[in-house]
Amino acid sequence: MAVLASVIAFLMTLAGGLAAMRVRDRRHLVLGLAGGLMLGVVAFDLLPESLEMTRHRPLGVPNPMIGFAAGFLLLHVVEQAVAIHRAHEKEYAPHTHGGGSAGLLAASALVGHSLVDGLSIGLGFQSGTDVGIFVAVAVITHDFADGFNTVTAASLSRTDRRPAVLLLTADATAPIIGAAVGTLITVPDAVLATYLGTFAGVLLYLSAAEILPEAHSVHPRIMTLCTTGLGLAAVLFTVGLTQR
Repeated sequence: MAVLASVIAFLMTLAGGLAAMRVRDRRHLVLGLAGGLMLGVVAFDLLPESLEMTRHRPLGVPNPMIGFAAGFLLLHVVEQAVAIHRAHEKEYAPHTHGGGSAGLLAASALVGHSLVDGLSIGLGFQSGTDVGIFVAVAVITHDFADGFNTVTAASLSRTDRRPAVLLLTADATAPIIGAAVGTLITVPDAVLATYLGTFAGVLLYLSAAEILPEAHSVHPRIMTLCTTGLGLAAVLFTVGLTQR
């Protein structure tokens, strides 16, 4: 059952990625939607789930929130490290951001997240068929957004589709591997919770500092704002449907 559920997740992830590729002529709308989906996943899925998984509070702060800040800072450091700044007299001239590198890092993090999704399916079925089915439904329903976001992130500041295709393939395959591993091992909730918090910080930075600014850079803002709101609402609705 766990492997079957992961195969369905594989197909949903591919469908999301292919959808993102087909609408590239409306890139600003794709970016706006992806930004909303990412914000929704952070606020309505990753952070609540991570906080429920552990009560560890080093220095009085929950583990996932420390990971959240670390993930946000990590992507900021990477983005600044690859940015090319050109000084012009006493002012800085326009510079080229390292959005491509940051996007590839975030897309790689999405692959890691999908691996954890598959792991969750395997562990869920270890706890019982009912729990496993619930976890599988929750994973499958948001894997479309995962595939969509993977392609969008990997395509930032790039015209070559090969990195996006490779990362989408890895993202779609990861749940199957995770589900297989999840049927064999047990991962402490504290470890998973910290990872989810870190990943949430990575997604928030990518959405707020890379995707949404690029979406609003040259295109009409009203429609882009609407797609961002649609992405938020879609995640909220999906999370609501999968709550027990």
